[in-house]
Amino acid sequence: MDFSEVLYKVSQHSLGVLGGQSLPKKYVHLDLSETNTDFLKYDLSTSLKFGQFVDQYLMRHGADVAYGGYLEVRNIYKRSSYFNTVDQSNRNIHLGIDLWSPVETPIFAPIAGTLHSFKNNTNFGDYGPTIILEHLYDGFTFYTLYGHLSLASLEGKVVGQKFEAGTKLGTLGDASVNGDYPPHLHFQTIKDIQNYTGDYPGVCAKEELEYYKKNCPDPMPLLKLKK
Repeated sequence: MDFSEVLYKVSQHSLGVLGGQSLPKKYVHLDLSETNTDFLKYDLSTSLKFGQFVDQYLMRHGADVAYGGYLEVRNIYKRSSYFNTVDQSNRNIHLGIDLWSPVETPIFAPIAGTLHSFKNNTNFGDYGPTIILEHLYDGFTFYTLYGHLSLASLEGKVVGQKFEAGTKLGTLGDASVNGDYPPHLHFQTIKDIQNYTGDYPGVCAKEELEYYKKNCPDPMPLLKLKK
Protein backbone atom coordinates (compact mmCIF):
# COMPACT_ATOMS: atom_id res chain seq x y z
CA MET A 1 0.00 0.00 0.00
CA ASP A 2 1.53 3.34 -1.06
CA PHE A 3 1.26 6.63 0.81
CA SER A 4 -1.63 7.99 -1.29
CA GLU A 5 -3.68 4.86 -0.55
CA VAL A 6 -3.01 5.29 3.17
CA LEU A 7 -4.25 8.89 3.05
CA TYR A 8 -7.42 7.84 1.28
CA LYS A 9 -8.21 5.03 3.75
CA VAL A 10 -7.83 7.15 6.89
CA SER A 11 -11.44 8.29 6.55
CA GLN A 12 -14.38 7.67 4.26
CA HIS A 13 -15.72 11.13 5.06
CA SER A 14 -14.65 14.69 4.39
CA LEU A 15 -12.11 15.91 6.94
CA GLY A 16 -12.03 19.65 7.52
CA VAL A 17 -9.05 21.54 8.89
CA LEU A 18 -11.14 24.72 9.03
CA GLY A 19 -13.58 23.65 11.70
CA GLY A 20 -14.38 20.11 10.56
CA GLN A 21 -17.97 19.07 10.08
CA SER A 22 -19.29 21.41 12.79
CA LEU A 23 -18.62 24.45 10.58
CA PRO A 24 -19.72 23.57 7.04
CA LYS A 25 -18.22 25.79 4.37
CA LYS A 26 -18.53 26.23 0.65
CA TYR A 27 -15.24 25.69 -1.18
CA VAL A 28 -14.20 26.99 -4.59
CA HIS A 29 -11.08 26.03 -6.51
CA LEU A 30 -8.49 28.77 -7.08
CA ASP A 31 -5.79 28.34 -9.73
CA LEU A 32 -2.68 30.44 -9.04
CA SER A 33 -0.48 28.73 -11.62
CA GLU A 34 1.56 30.50 -14.26
CA THR A 35 -0.66 28.95 -16.94
CA ASN A 36 -3.81 30.67 -15.66
CA THR A 37 -3.90 33.66 -17.97
CA ASP A 38 -6.84 35.25 -16.11
CA PHE A 39 -4.86 35.21 -12.87
CA LEU A 40 -1.85 36.80 -14.58
CA LYS A 41 -3.91 39.90 -15.35
CA TYR A 42 -3.92 40.93 -11.68
CA ASP A 43 -1.26 42.89 -9.82
CA LEU A 44 -0.45 40.73 -6.79
CA SER A 45 2.86 42.39 -5.96
CA THR A 46 1.78 43.15 -2.37
CA SER A 47 -0.12 41.13 0.21
CA LEU A 48 -2.78 43.88 0.27
CA LYS A 49 -3.49 43.61 -3.46
CA PHE A 50 -3.25 39.83 -3.31
CA GLY A 51 -5.76 39.78 -0.44
CA GLN A 52 -8.18 42.01 -2.34
CA PHE A 53 -7.98 39.61 -5.26
CA VAL A 54 -8.77 36.60 -3.02
CA ASP A 55 -11.66 38.42 -1.29
CA GLN A 56 -13.20 39.40 -4.63
CA TYR A 57 -12.77 35.87 -5.95
CA LEU A 58 -14.62 34.40 -2.96
CA MET A 59 -17.38 36.97 -3.27
CA ARG A 60 -17.89 36.30 -6.98
CA HIS A 61 -18.24 32.59 -6.32
CA GLY A 62 -20.30 32.87 -3.13
CA ALA A 63 -17.73 30.78 -1.29
CA ASP A 64 -16.18 30.79 2.17
CA VAL A 65 -12.86 29.14 1.29
CA ALA A 66 -10.74 29.07 -1.86
CA TYR A 67 -8.52 26.02 -2.16
CA GLY A 68 -5.96 24.47 -4.49
CA GLY A 69 -2.35 24.63 -5.51
CA TYR A 70 -0.97 21.09 -5.42
CA LEU A 71 1.93 20.87 -7.91
CA GLU A 72 1.06 24.28 -9.37
CA VAL A 73 3.96 26.06 -11.03
CA ARG A 74 3.66 29.57 -9.61
CA ASN A 75 5.20 32.92 -10.46
CA ILE A 76 4.43 34.47 -7.07
CA TYR A 77 7.63 33.08 -5.55
CA LYS A 78 9.79 35.23 -7.81
CA ARG A 79 9.29 38.16 -5.43
CA SER A 80 11.36 36.41 -2.72
CA SER A 81 15.06 35.54 -2.91
CA TYR A 82 14.33 32.77 -0.38
CA PHE A 83 13.09 30.61 -3.27
CA ASN A 84 15.84 31.64 -5.69
CA THR A 85 19.21 31.37 -3.95
CA VAL A 86 22.67 30.82 -5.41
CA ASP A 87 22.89 27.25 -4.11
CA GLN A 88 19.35 26.25 -5.13
CA SER A 89 17.66 26.29 -8.52
CA ASN A 90 14.39 28.14 -8.96
CA ARG A 91 11.81 26.69 -6.55
CA ASN A 92 8.32 27.39 -7.85
CA ILE A 93 6.32 24.12 -7.69
CA HIS A 94 3.86 24.09 -4.79
CA LEU A 95 3.78 20.84 -2.76
CA GLY A 96 0.70 21.28 -0.58
CA ILE A 97 -2.75 22.75 -0.90
CA ASP A 98 -3.67 26.26 0.19
CA LEU A 99 -6.93 27.08 1.92
CA TRP A 100 -7.64 30.82 1.65
CA SER A 101 -9.85 32.08 4.46
CA PRO A 102 -10.07 35.19 6.70
CA VAL A 103 -7.45 35.99 9.34
CA GLU A 104 -8.04 34.27 12.71
CA THR A 105 -9.96 31.42 11.07
CA PRO A 106 -9.54 28.48 13.51
CA ILE A 107 -7.47 25.53 12.32
CA PHE A 108 -8.22 22.02 13.58
CA ALA A 109 -6.42 18.68 13.48
CA PRO A 110 -8.28 16.63 10.85
CA ILE A 111 -7.13 13.36 12.45
CA ALA A 112 -5.51 12.39 15.74
CA GLY A 113 -1.82 13.13 16.00
CA THR A 114 1.17 14.03 18.15
CA LEU A 115 2.98 17.35 17.97
CA HIS A 116 6.22 16.58 16.15
CA SER A 117 7.60 20.13 16.05
CA PHE A 118 6.75 23.81 15.60
CA LYS A 119 8.62 26.96 14.64
CA ASN A 120 8.24 30.50 13.37
CA ASN A 121 9.82 30.50 9.90
CA THR A 122 10.45 34.19 9.35
CA ASN A 123 11.98 34.39 5.86
CA PHE A 124 10.12 36.65 3.43
CA GLY A 125 7.61 34.45 1.62
CA ASP A 126 8.09 31.60 4.10
CA TYR A 127 5.51 29.82 6.30
CA GLY A 128 5.69 32.06 9.34
CA PRO A 129 4.37 30.15 12.39
CA THR A 130 4.22 26.45 11.54
CA ILE A 131 3.03 23.26 13.25
CA ILE A 132 3.84 19.69 12.21
CA LEU A 133 1.86 16.71 13.53
CA GLU A 134 2.92 13.07 13.45
CA HIS A 135 0.27 10.43 12.73
CA LEU A 136 0.14 6.66 12.99
CA TYR A 137 -2.42 4.79 10.92
CA ASP A 138 -2.50 1.02 10.45
CA GLY A 139 1.21 0.78 11.24
CA PHE A 140 2.07 3.62 8.84
CA THR A 141 3.69 6.82 10.16
CA PHE A 142 3.26 10.10 8.32
CA TYR A 143 3.14 13.85 9.00
CA THR A 144 0.90 16.84 8.30
CA LEU A 145 2.17 20.41 8.13
CA TYR A 146 0.18 23.56 8.92
CA GLY A 147 1.83 26.78 7.73
CA HIS A 148 1.00 30.52 7.84
CA LEU A 149 -0.53 30.42 11.32
CA SER A 150 -0.74 33.21 13.89
CA LEU A 151 2.00 33.70 16.47
CA ALA A 152 -0.51 32.83 19.19
CA SER A 153 -0.87 29.37 17.61
CA LEU A 154 2.60 28.45 18.88
CA GLU A 155 2.00 29.57 22.45
CA GLY A 156 1.80 26.76 25.01
CA LYS A 157 2.71 24.09 22.50
CA VAL A 158 4.91 21.18 23.68
CA VAL A 159 6.59 18.57 21.51
CA GLY A 160 4.85 15.24 22.11
CA GLN A 161 1.52 16.92 22.90
CA LYS A 162 -1.47 14.82 21.82
CA PHE A 163 -4.26 16.16 19.62
CA GLU A 164 -7.50 14.33 18.98
CA ALA A 165 -9.29 14.74 15.67
CA GLY A 166 -11.17 18.04 15.72
CA THR A 167 -8.91 19.64 18.34
CA LYS A 168 -8.04 23.26 17.66
CA LEU A 169 -4.39 23.75 16.65
CA GLY A 170 -4.40 27.50 16.18
CA THR A 171 -5.63 30.27 13.88
CA LEU A 172 -4.58 31.82 10.58
CA GLY A 173 -2.08 34.65 10.77
CA ASP A 174 -2.05 37.92 8.85
CA ALA A 175 0.53 39.24 6.40
CA SER A 176 2.68 40.73 9.16
CA VAL A 177 3.61 37.25 10.46
CA ASN A 178 2.73 34.71 7.77
CA GLY A 179 5.43 35.46 5.19
CA ASP A 180 3.56 38.44 3.68
CA TYR A 181 0.57 36.66 2.15
CA PRO A 182 -3.18 37.06 2.50
CA PRO A 183 -4.38 34.77 5.31
CA HIS A 184 -4.41 31.13 4.29
CA LEU A 185 -3.41 27.68 5.48
CA HIS A 186 -0.69 25.73 3.70
CA PHE A 187 -1.56 22.08 4.36
CA GLN A 188 0.88 19.38 3.32
CA THR A 189 1.26 15.64 3.85
CA ILE A 190 4.75 14.21 4.32
CA LYS A 191 5.92 10.59 4.40
CA ASP A 192 9.55 11.08 5.47
CA ILE A 193 10.16 14.22 7.53
CA GLN A 194 13.94 13.66 7.29
CA ASN A 195 15.76 15.85 9.83
CA TYR A 196 13.40 18.82 9.64
CA THR A 197 11.78 20.33 12.72
CA GLY A 198 9.06 22.97 12.52
CA ASP A 199 9.68 23.27 8.80
CA TYR A 200 9.70 21.26 5.57
CA PRO A 201 9.99 22.37 1.92
CA GLY A 202 6.59 23.44 0.64
CA VAL A 203 7.93 24.45 -2.76
CA CYS A 204 10.44 22.59 -4.93
CA ALA A 205 12.38 22.96 -8.16
CA LYS A 206 11.56 20.99 -11.29
CA GLU A 207 14.68 18.87 -10.79
CA GLU A 208 13.40 17.69 -7.39
CA LEU A 209 9.79 17.07 -8.37
CA GLU A 210 9.82 13.27 -8.72
CA TYR A 211 11.10 12.82 -5.17
CA TYR A 212 8.67 15.28 -3.61
CA LYS A 213 5.65 13.92 -5.51
CA LYS A 214 6.26 10.60 -3.75
CA ASN A 215 7.16 12.03 -0.35
CA CYS A 216 4.43 14.70 -0.36
CA PRO A 217 1.44 13.38 -2.33
CA ASP A 218 -1.75 15.33 -2.93
CA PRO A 219 -3.50 15.93 0.46
CA MET A 220 -6.98 15.84 -1.09
CA PRO A 221 -7.39 12.03 -0.70
CA LEU A 222 -7.03 12.64 3.04
CA LEU A 223 -9.25 15.73 3.38
CA LYS A 224 -11.91 14.83 0.81
CA LEU A 225 -13.16 18.42 0.91
CA LYS A 226 -16.77 19.06 -0.05
CA LYS A 227 -16.60 21.51 -2.94
